[in-house]
Amino acid sequence: MDKLVVVTGGTKGIGRAIIERFALAGFGVATCARNEKELALLKQDIESRFSVPVFTFVTDMSAKDQVKAFGDKVLKLSQPIEVLVNNAGYFIPGAVLDEAEGSLESMINTNLYSAYHLSRVLVPSMKAKKKGHVFNMCSIASIMAYPNGGSYAISKFALLGFSKVLREELKEHGVRVTSVLPGATLTASWDGVNLPDERLMKPEDIADTIFSAYSLSKRSVVEEILIRPQLGDL
Repeated sequence: MDKLVVVTGGTKGIGRAIIERFALAGFGVATCARNEKELALLKQDIESRFSVPVFTFVTDMSAKDQVKAFGDKVLKLSQPIEVLVNNAGYFIPGAVLDEAEGSLESMINTNLYSAYHLSRVLVPSMKAKKKGHVFNMCSIASIMAYPNGGSYAISKFALLGFSKVLREELKEHGVRVTSVLPGATLTASWDGVNLPDERLMKPEDIADTIFSAYSLSKRSVVEEILIRPQLGDL
């Protein structure tokens, strides 16, 4: 194995689809989640289907010390990091004035700070090699406010800002940075919503788009990917 993809929050939804797409291309995988059993099942499935090594680590991405520890463990694998996907995040609906106390802090920790702290651990190795690609999983909520978006939208606006700053800082060092802004996608966030599956995008579509952006020559970078359901936002 000469390439490693690192994906946070990799056991479900978009994160898992990204892992499967890169594993299909022969990438080794490092990923994390909070549920040890789900990580073990992911490892078994991906290794058996794609014959690539999968390294899993139980991590709470809302906790700074655990995020940094995950990054350190990935570095100790001594595998060249080709792609980092800052995917971990979650959504609690609510309005700024009415949502539960602590909602902003909780979603900022997971949706923004996890990407910031992990990038600070892993990206210097890419910078030193003058190669690599960072994908930050933003959202339609990064560019538009909507009812019950609340602190989730705030966190995703901030993540897009972080991604733009990182792109500017790394462009002279051969490391590409792409902000990914998906609309409604068929993931656990939409569980219980009475909508036909066809109204939501497939996680595999997001993964294929990310892989296509990665596959461009090193002369080019897709700075932002804005992808919506064909029938528009929900």
